[in-house]
Amino acid sequence: MIEVAGLRESDRTVWQELFAGYHEFYGRTWPAERFDEAWQAFRDGQKVHALGARVGGELVGIVHFLVHASTSSRDVCYLQDLYTDPAVRGRGVGRALISAVEDWARGRGLDRVYWHTRADNVTARRLYDQVAEHRGFISYVIPL
Repeated sequence: MIEVAGLRESDRTVWQELFAGYHEFYGRTWPAERFDEAWQAFRDGQKVHALGARVGGELVGIVHFLVHASTSSRDVCYLQDLYTDPAVRGRGVGRALISAVEDWARGRGLDRVYWHTRADNVTARRLYDQVAEHRGFISYVIPL
């Protein structure tokens, strides 16, 4: 059974390992202080939010998300980071995390949940194509 809930103080080490795995997947490294800043922001729960998925009591997946205004609808929820331990992929953990964010956003009267992924993230896209609609947008970024 998969349990999704807020992160606990005792999750800090495993959360960082999972988040480091997320960054590694995208070819990034993060300095330790950035992990500390993110963890504190999630603990504060004001600007960004985090949930964890547990199987057998072990943290095996994380999701980070935030709310922002929209000019064309009610406020929206951006699912920024989703990562599951490779050992549990294909067992419903990612789906459970997305569903929990959807429930959270629906409960707050938000208009939609959306996210981005790389086009070549085939494994994740198999799930995403089942739980959401791909609207064909392409992202552009200006690094600052």
